[in-house]
Amino acid sequence: MPATNTIDGHTFAINEEGFFTQRDDWNEELAGILAELIGVEMTDAHWKALRFMRDDQATTGVTPTLRRMQTVGGFDVKELYRLFPGKPAKKMSYLAGLPKPIGCV
Repeated sequence: MPATNTIDGHTFAINEEGFFTQRDDWNEELAGILAELIGVEMTDAHWKALRFMRDDQATTGVTPTLRRMQTVGGFDVKELYRLFPGKPAKKMSYLAGLPKPIGCV
């Protein structure tokens, strides 16, 4: 049986690292709750990055890397580090309800 997590009435399937395994389990309300839990205060810039990730992943089937966020999405990598300190690719994919990007430690 796959692992699940329930937060504030939202139940979602996760892998061993806590990343979503079912894209459709995600919604923006849940993303906001998860952001609070990891100390990220969501702004329009945060939402823009998460929405790009979800749209891009829906098209390619792969969670975008920071490089793809920069080259395809037009995001500044330094700004992504400011918005999602520490490990922005992991934090963004977690908050966007997507698998961890390939190559992300």
